[in-house]
Amino acid sequence: MLTPDGGLTLEPDQTESVPRDECGVFGVWAPDEDVAQLTYYGLFALQHRGQESAGMAVSSGQRIMVFKDMGLVAQVFDESTLKSLPGQMAIGHTRYSTGGSSTWNNAQPTFRSFEDGTGLALAHNGNLTNTGELEAWLHERAPETKVHSKRGAMDSTSDTALISALMVSYGDRPIEEVTLEVLPRLKGAFSLVFMNERTLYAARDPQGVRPLVLGRLHQGWVVASETAALDIVGASFVREIEPGEFIAIDEAGLRSQRFAESRPKGCIFEYVYLARPDTTIAGRSVHTTRVEIGRQLAREHPVEADLVIPTPDSGTPSAIGYALESGIEFGLGLVKNAYVGRTFIQPSNTIRQLGIRLKLNPLREVIDGKRLVVVDDSIVRGNTQRALVRMLREAGASQVHVRISSPPVEWPCFYGIDFATRAELIAPGLTVDDICRSIGADSLGFVSLEGLTEATTVPAERLCRACFDGQYPISIPPEQAKLLGIQTEEDL
Repeated sequence: MLTPDGGLTLEPDQTESVPRDECGVFGVWAPDEDVAQLTYYGLFALQHRGQESAGMAVSSGQRIMVFKDMGLVAQVFDESTLKSLPGQMAIGHTRYSTGGSSTWNNAQPTFRSFEDGTGLALAHNGNLTNTGELEAWLHERAPETKVHSKRGAMDSTSDTALISALMVSYGDRPIEEVTLEVLPRLKGAFSLVFMNERTLYAARDPQGVRPLVLGRLHQGWVVASETAALDIVGASFVREIEPGEFIAIDEAGLRSQRFAESRPKGCIFEYVYLARPDTTIAGRSVHTTRVEIGRQLAREHPVEADLVIPTPDSGTPSAIGYALESGIEFGLGLVKNAYVGRTFIQPSNTIRQLGIRLKLNPLREVIDGKRLVVVDDSIVRGNTQRALVRMLREAGASQVHVRISSPPVEWPCFYGIDFATRAELIAPGLTVDDICRSIGADSLGFVSLEGLTEATTVPAERLCRACFDGQYPISIPPEQAKLLGIQTEEDL
């Protein structure tokens, strides 16, 4: 839907869900390039981070145009749409909802107008944990902004709309000045790309929970969630945006400022599942890390077997590592339907379960009569593994030994990953043997948290591992902390 000048009016929302997003963001400043086309390719590279909606905002220097809709990048944009979006800079976003509803209102980028008629387009990857506090602050600053009385939820259940509304509430003050007042008040995980008509901006939370990188074109700049997006658009990697850093890019060049002290706590689950294997995090390729995790998994949980097979595609690097370390032959025992989305990020549990059957099919001639080691990246709810073990046995496998390249997921994520409550997780309250029986495997082994951490080569104190150990580095909503009986590192 093309919205050249319409912002989000803050009206009562019909959902009481807390907004959480795990998304992909992209931004480009390149006056001599087709920025809409570059953004399209960049979003394609980030499609794995969100499959429900996609959008981009493009500025000609005088006017911002926003186009966004529900669906995959290739479904939302076509050649005629991209040609209708000329400009010198752009931002883009791919999204899937976790707590917020899956509606057009929640598609990003958001757009709001300042009093002087100029605009602000903004895209966000992450999840804020102090939305109640921020909504109260917004009400103080702009009482005319309508906010839901129960949960403070707006017509867009994304906290991205809240950030935009706060920035616009400052009237016509310079946007960089406003940003340096707003960013320090945000708590949680946020990697932002935003722009007005003439300048591209990016910012990353002080813990750097979600990734954000900077790249260089021949005559331009790119910011993106992952280095793979830089590769796709032909940008060279410059560096990661630092935790607590705010950058601005315009015809005068690149400027960097700090809005908070850097306290790195990068999400360890990016290494396990979220990031593309051809992405680099903290100077190390995700593929290399996942292969090493597989080696560690083989050392910690050896088994006599005939064949190591991955659950494609995210289990493949670790399965290679397991085979290399164990000496057991590696093979492809499952065929993946490339046209079915990632089952982990589908919003409906029913769709997840149906999607598993649609997504994977066993190669009977490869696995018939074999003792299998099946390597997967994680067990969250257990649905995938339960259906998978059943399929492999039906296809003739004599034994199915499941190996997982992450520890048991014990705790919910408040920083943007789709396992919001402990009740949704299979691991809390169960032993490994219990889980093994639940999924129907002959044996089950998880890599240790220490082994996973070692494989990343990043010190434990610089990682957020809360979903595995319950140690939350950033304050979470008080009612949730009380319910879980936890204290965050920030509160101590």
